[in-house]
Amino acid sequence: MIDFLDVTKRYGSVTAIDHVTLRIAEPGLYCLLGKNGAGKTTFMKLLAGHIAATEGNITVDGKAVSPGAVPESINFIESNGEHFNMRVADLIGAAAVLQDGFDQDFALQMARRFGLALHQKYRRLSFGMKTMLTTILTLANHSKAVLLDEPVLGFDAIMRSQFNTLLLESYQTHPRIIIVSTHLIDEIAKVTERLIIINNGKILLQTDIADIDERAYTLTGPALTVDPFVKNLNCIGKTIAGSMTAAHIYGDRVTPPGGVVLDRLTLQEFFINMVGGNSDE
Repeated sequence: MIDFLDVTKRYGSVTAIDHVTLRIAEPGLYCLLGKNGAGKTTFMKLLAGHIAATEGNITVDGKAVSPGAVPESINFIESNGEHFNMRVADLIGAAAVLQDGFDQDFALQMARRFGLALHQKYRRLSFGMKTMLTTILTLANHSKAVLLDEPVLGFDAIMRSQFNTLLLESYQTHPRIIIVSTHLIDEIAKVTERLIIINNGKILLQTDIADIDERAYTLTGPALTVDPFVKNLNCIGKTIAGSMTAAHIYGDRVTPPGGVVLDRLTLQEFFINMVGGNSDE
């Protein structure tokens, strides 16, 4: 179990994490979403014990987390993590020796499946293949919680699909808490079960992806009809084009009035309207 209790992290005058209280109690695939600078990486570093909170307390399985008390049950690798310039097979073998519970067979199987040449030295790998190797090494360690910070940087569409398959197979083989931070929102929504949105260092929302599929929608029609109709609904944003309005709603489904169309809101559209920003974020 992971608990943040009124946690704040400041870097000088900048508040990266702002009085966050959060509990993650169950195994699952969690998607951590936020704009650049929202606090995602700081959140993960705090949880992994890489940095100290300015205020508040973090516990994992009831034990306090800090740089002096790094939780062994948390495995965190940043997207730009580096390894010794050894052959891929030797890096996997070294991880098996150094890490209790490391699944060497799974790591070798995934390396072959996703095209990693076992004889190749680390520095000869492409950036995408280096990242894939780091991901495999992370997921093969059957710790209670795995933190993946932007794991698909440098991946093309095919590699991103392979990553999603790897993520699912790893979780099905060994269910635990897996938190993935990414900007590729709708892609990760296909495999993750739960969502955490962070904005300006604060947790805006923690819910199931299925809840958003059910409760996030758009009402589109003439502004004179839509605007008064949504006045008492939880409208998280609007798109206006001339006399037409698309109101983005997060709440119980309603029966729209005549001339108004109800459409599904994608996770990316939902995220944009919750935090503000551009569709390419």
